[in-house]
Amino acid sequence: MRHSDVLVAGGGPVGLAAALLCAAQGLVVTVLEADAETAVRAGSRAIFVHGASVGALAKADPDLAQRLSNRGLTWGGKHTLWAGRTVYRTSYPHPRCGTTPPFTCLSQRDLEAELRRACLEAGVRLAWRTPVESVTVGPGHVEVGSGHRASFLIGADGARSTVRTAIGTRLAGTRSDASFIVVDLADDPAGPPGDRVFHYRHPAAGYRHVLTAPFRGGLRVDLQCRPTDDIAGLTADPTAWIAPLVPRGTPMEVTWVSHYRFHQAVADTFVDAGRRVLLAGEAAHLFAPFGARGLNSGIADATAAAEAVADGLTGTVTRAEAVTRYDTVRRAAALRNRDASAQALHQLLGTDMSTRARQRAAAIAARFSTATGAWLDRIPYGPRDAGIPGSPY
Repeated sequence: MRHSDVLVAGGGPVGLAAALLCAAQGLVVTVLEADAETAVRAGSRAIFVHGASVGALAKADPDLAQRLSNRGLTWGGKHTLWAGRTVYRTSYPHPRCGTTPPFTCLSQRDLEAELRRACLEAGVRLAWRTPVESVTVGPGHVEVGSGHRASFLIGADGARSTVRTAIGTRLAGTRSDASFIVVDLADDPAGPPGDRVFHYRHPAAGYRHVLTAPFRGGLRVDLQCRPTDDIAGLTADPTAWIAPLVPRGTPMEVTWVSHYRFHQAVADTFVDAGRRVLLAGEAAHLFAPFGARGLNSGIADATAAAEAVADGLTGTVTRAEAVTRYDTVRRAAALRNRDASAQALHQLLGTDMSTRARQRAAAIAARFSTATGAWLDRIPYGPRDAGIPGSPY
């Protein structure tokens, strides 16, 4: 039986962030990852790391924050169009050397590689091919079936979380019938930063909404589908429809295609009855990808979980107080993020006449009003307010 202060289930970005932040508190940490060390994740997945998330990681490892900033990409600006006509555009200043940019965009694969490096340098133990098959909470410890024991377990093992099931909680929420297709295109990693571009009613996409977002080494294209669309056909050969949606000269090398629906779901509780297990990231909540809430709220969870565990172990407050506070604060933040995600979906789908009319009126007014154009630029992502001072997630 291997003993640690903290076990972390899941070696994705949220689990690795939690492990690193716990190690920075001087704790002995073991990460249990079901996949092999050589497993390769397909696709870019979560690409937008907010400055608040980079700043949280910087408290544990300033070098990591700088590496993420250097390895990622900051967009040249934001550009929003309505039926092919610009309604809003703004540029971002080029980040100064040695400073943390407002965000950095890189593939999840690259983010995880940097987090693993930081964890190993901090002394975190990584146990590969070690799925969590059971969880047993004893009077002074938590034990998983893989032969590991600790004072606390942080469950960051994703949407199909074994840890969540083991503690008897469940995700409750809704899933939209609206479909979206994500396509990654290879791009020159040394090329100039492009703009994040959102098209309302793109003429070349049959007046569907289209988002394009560059990240280091690639370009993501997000297409909103209609209920009558042939999803299988669109995902089978995206080059047939994607060329008119991206800047001229973009390489048509498709590296990943995915299809998803909006989820708004939050766990009944983020902790177990014994106050030794804490859920974080997609083990605790699912949000739509628009607004970058999944990864960044997960890192906010990881930060709060590390603080709760450290407080419980050092006796700053009682274990029950520390873990209950985590549940109260982070679940409230998740509910606000869920509601923000629902608002984004409402605006994207425009399911009622008043919403569509308001958007059309704003598109006309944007010819004369920058503020109106900025509103159109902002609403597809929902409000960014977790109800926690200093944290947008």
